[in-house]
Amino acid sequence: MPDALDAFNALPPAEAERDLLTCCASRAFAARIASLRPYADLNALLDAADAAVRELSRDDVLEALKAHPRIGERPDGDGREAAWSRREQSGVEDGLRAELAAGNRAYEDRFGHVYLVCATGLTGAELLAKLRDRLGNDERAERGAVRRELAAIARLRLSRLMEEGG
Repeated sequence: MPDALDAFNALPPAEAERDLLTCCASRAFAARIASLRPYADLNALLDAADAAVRELSRDDVLEALKAHPRIGERPDGDGREAAWSRREQSGVEDGLRAELAAGNRAYEDRFGHVYLVCATGLTGAELLAKLRDRLGNDERAERGAVRRELAAIARLRLSRLMEEGG
């Protein structure tokens, strides 16, 4: 991983930002993380990502959310982000897709954007339970939940980016 981090640190800004957008699809996030290079180690990179997500404006968060498929839907495409999303949602059983689709519609009607959750390691039933639970949130609580989930996904994907070598 040190070699991958060194390579990431050495990338031209535009290339670093392109890679970072696969981890969090906010241009502000990608620009911020790229501008803070070099990182001494993975933990420094992940800490910077956490801080960057906390500092995103509401519009920046909404920009990032647009890149995420609905839970239970398999994204098409051969790109890194689509492949990671399919891997992250691998615990969704086919029998729950209709219930997740209904929950997604209810969530989007209530909050105006896609339901975001760090799906890695969760079953479809767990994802559905979290969705139903979060439907009870007020706007403020849900904005906090979205930001926490976005940060968790960014951390996971940054770690994968370093494991895969960019």
